Amino acid sequence: MKTKINTLYLVLMALIVALGGFLLGFDSAVISGAVPFYKNVFGLDSGSWILGFSVGSIIAGAIIGNFIGGPFSDYLGRKGVLIITALLFAFCAFGTAFTDSIVFFVIARIIGGLGVGMAILVAPMYIAEISPQKYRGTLVSINQFNIVIGISIAYFSNYYILKTVEDPTMNWRWMLGVGSIPAVLYFLLLFFVPQSPRWLALKGRHDEAKKVLVRIGGNEYADQVHAEILENVKKAPDSGKSNIKEVFSKSMATILIIGFGIAFFQQITGINAIFYYAPMIFGMAGGAQDSAFIQAAILGLTNVLFTIVAMFLIDRLGRKPLLIIGSIGITLSLSLAAIAFSNATYKVDGSKVSGMVEAVKASEEKGKDLVLFETGIAKMVGKEYESEVEFFNVVEENIGASNYNVFKSTILQNSISMNAILVLIALIIYVASFAISLGPVMWALLSEIFPNRHRGLMISIVGTWNSIVSFAVATVFPVELEVLGTAGTFMVYAVFGLLTLLFTLKFIPETKGQSLEELEVTLMRH
Repeated sequence: MKTKINTLYLVLMALIVALGGFLLGFDSAVISGAVPFYKNVFGLDSGSWILGFSVGSIIAGAIIGNFIGGPFSDYLGRKGVLIITALLFAFCAFGTAFTDSIVFFVIARIIGGLGVGMAILVAPMYIAEISPQKYRGTLVSINQFNIVIGISIAYFSNYYILKTVEDPTMNWRWMLGVGSIPAVLYFLLLFFVPQSPRWLALKGRHDEAKKVLVRIGGNEYADQVHAEILENVKKAPDSGKSNIKEVFSKSMATILIIGFGIAFFQQITGINAIFYYAPMIFGMAGGAQDSAFIQAAILGLTNVLFTIVAMFLIDRLGRKPLLIIGSIGITLSLSLAAIAFSNATYKVDGSKVSGMVEAVKASEEKGKDLVLFETGIAKMVGKEYESEVEFFNVVEENIGASNYNVFKSTILQNSISMNAILVLIALIIYVASFAISLGPVMWALLSEIFPNRHRGLMISIVGTWNSIVSFAVATVFPVELEVLGTAGTFMVYAVFGLLTLLFTLKFIPETKGQSLEELEVTLMRH
């Protein structure tokens, strides 16, 4: 069948829907710039679980959003759920920007997380359901592309606000509040998007479904695709509904292994820890605040560039080759970062003590003890430490917990000796490797491998699992740094990178060039 696909219309619809991905990426990364400031405003300890939870709370909301997103999208339609997510994103931006309570701050992040959880599942599902198989991988990748654009814009926005809003009690509010602008725009644009034709067909609204399909590819295309959907629906009992018992039946075993496995490895290799805490990580390598923000922005640009590469390759090279290449790069780059941090040494130079003391005097931080800081630092002059954890334990013991939480970065910048460029190179390679593999490929696979009738429920279940892993990684990260050190933390992620490679080689199938209905026949055990 020769059909002329209305690619301009398809791309426009995908771009509008994928604006949810932009908001998802922006809300995820913007917190990285706000953390150093709001932690002092709210009096949170640097290595505390509460600090980690304030960052990871958006993922806690995403877990709930994942859980309800699929069933809601089956009931309300993909479009209806996306409209709700736009409102949730706007609430999160306004709520976190204007609150004076850490409790409400976390609540607003959790509510925003509901939007994240639903958008990250429903947007690629919608795009997959309107896309002809030839373009499906590329169009679904637009959502991932928008996520990385959102991440990158967040880093640049943070740096711009850092340079223009000097008040450390206000700059973080601007960083978080600007996200309300694209959220409102998303809400308005979604009213121009049609419902998914496959969802309409499953609901028995066949005339509406065909109208959407005609708009995409003309009458002949609409007739063929509609016939395929109807044939698929007829094969399944109780065709309009899905249930947990069928999802976890023996016939679904292969699909479940692929889905749960790829969702686990996408997050356990530490991507959200890197994006949520990028300035903090570069600060741990001895970078000043400005340079740490700039280096975080470099990671954002790398993410964008290599996501474009993935969009070009995903329907040409295929899903599995990209995963193999990416997981190798992830393993090697994280190992390189771990080696760089493990070779660092820490020594308080006597010539820099007066400068540190002056910096503490000039600060307006509450709870500082200048006398304890000066005497404590003096005790450490000339002593060299090869262990990051040991060094900071001694620092905290000598200068007190309150001084340590506020002035840790000042001491680090004046004490560390390491190859910081190697860390930047390693993380650039890491982000590039993730961006061409686990980032876009996981969502493409999840939108493809689940049967039409079960897609909403299954993508919700697996997405919930993905968010649980992400929440654990992001929340535990500050504690990991305190207990294992930066080198140990990165080495743990490197091991999981190697396991990702092994899982890909063993379990991941190639899905390019097959219709959703063909994949269902291939992967299910009838």
